[in-house]
Amino acid sequence: MSENIRVRFAPSPTGPLHIGGVRTALYNYLFAKKAGGKMILRIEDTDQTRFVPGAEQYIMEAFKWCGIQFDEGINEGGKYGPYRQSERKNMYADYVEQLLKSGNAYYAFDTAEELDTYRKAADTDKQTFIYNTESRKKLHNSLNMSEADVKKLIADGTPYVVRFLIPENTSVEMKDLIRGEISVKSETLDDKVLYKSDGMPTYHLANIVDDHLMKITHVIRGEEWLPSLPLHVLLYQAFGWNMPQFAHLPLLLKPDGNGKLSKRDGDRLGFPVFPLQWKDPKSGETSSGYRENGYYPAAFVNMLALLGWNPGSEQEIFSMDELIEAFSLERVGKSGSKFDPEKAKWFNHQYLIKKTDQEIAEEWIAWLKSEKQLEITADKALKIVGLIKERVQFVHELWNEAIFFIEAPESYDEKVVKKRWKAESPNQMESLAQQLETITDFTASAVDEKVKSWITDNELSMGAVMNALRLLLVGAPKGPHLGDIMEVIGKTESLSRIREGIHALQS
Repeated sequence: MSENIRVRFAPSPTGPLHIGGVRTALYNYLFAKKAGGKMILRIEDTDQTRFVPGAEQYIMEAFKWCGIQFDEGINEGGKYGPYRQSERKNMYADYVEQLLKSGNAYYAFDTAEELDTYRKAADTDKQTFIYNTESRKKLHNSLNMSEADVKKLIADGTPYVVRFLIPENTSVEMKDLIRGEISVKSETLDDKVLYKSDGMPTYHLANIVDDHLMKITHVIRGEEWLPSLPLHVLLYQAFGWNMPQFAHLPLLLKPDGNGKLSKRDGDRLGFPVFPLQWKDPKSGETSSGYRENGYYPAAFVNMLALLGWNPGSEQEIFSMDELIEAFSLERVGKSGSKFDPEKAKWFNHQYLIKKTDQEIAEEWIAWLKSEKQLEITADKALKIVGLIKERVQFVHELWNEAIFFIEAPESYDEKVVKKRWKAESPNQMESLAQQLETITDFTASAVDEKVKSWITDNELSMGAVMNALRLLLVGAPKGPHLGDIMEVIGKTESLSRIREGIHALQS
């Protein structure tokens, strides 16, 4: 490992970045940083028909939120730019010409209608049509034409593509850092299109040329690109270039393990599959994001890192620096990893409870102001957070757990009323309120002492009294210790809730 190691993440701006893509970028980042190498961001936008406005900016913002920093890219610059493929399109023609001259590529003039006819005929025979070592011998391409005829067609403006010439009767031998040795028979491969007559390269050509020119040493990408590996290996061989090392990461699977995790799974099961919220510019449809759902970026990254990689220990909570130190491709698995939305929440809870009460209180104060148009004092927020932060997974969940600290109950749990509110309860609660009025230093400890001594003196049931009191103060059987609740809301508010509750339950 050395600073000469160079990896890249190369997304297409065709929509929001899936968390599977974020994980791929993260593994590249961890691998490069551990080796003291470089991480490059390259935008692969050669397919302009699928370009989605705002997608590129979304990608940049998502990585900034995650804390994944690139050494070279559109914003960072670098000596191997441009880092947007559409700005590099003039350089690809020379490489196509090189392949044509070496006999590793050829012109194909088949129309879309002609190819569709072949596909339908194959379907009728219950076969699959592919443009391969056998079928190309009968199709409309330069392999079956004179040089003069080819030149005339091009001169006349006849649409064409340039296809790669897959060698006949060959075994393509490959090595993957995760999956080991792989061998594929050339007759199972199709002659992929590399270049179109509009001057735009396809993904396969641009990807290989750019990786070579940008001196990429390791291509770490998703398993879905594994079928493209034979073509890419053959392209490197055709050009006579040194080949990077390849590593194909396992898929992120649905929570039930049946198939690749998709946006529809998130919609169906109610969890995000994108790092940030995304609004489709065409349909107007909004998809939720981890950031907007209240996840901490460090928790999100920690969770993703362990989906496919095993640190070899029981440790689950890692800082980014710890992930860099521990990461290795040798510990990345071959099989897919099931996504567990509940485990994702667990990670966020771990990061939340590691924060100080002061930090969480500041976040909650900002949330209350933004989402509820409420303002509470820093001291009150700090006390509430200290009492209930262990009960929540996200800052926004503090509201449901703490609403009774801020607002008196407007209703009372019917089941609790039926079970806990007895005929003698009104008189008991009024008597207790009179005792609480005598307390000058209204702290949790003073309240506890007064309540317990009153219960003992009157030979009452601790459970019966405390359940009835909680009902009046909170309206439901939830919340922390009652003394703590009363200290936070104060003496005046505590007495008011007791007496208003007595009145409401007697009506």
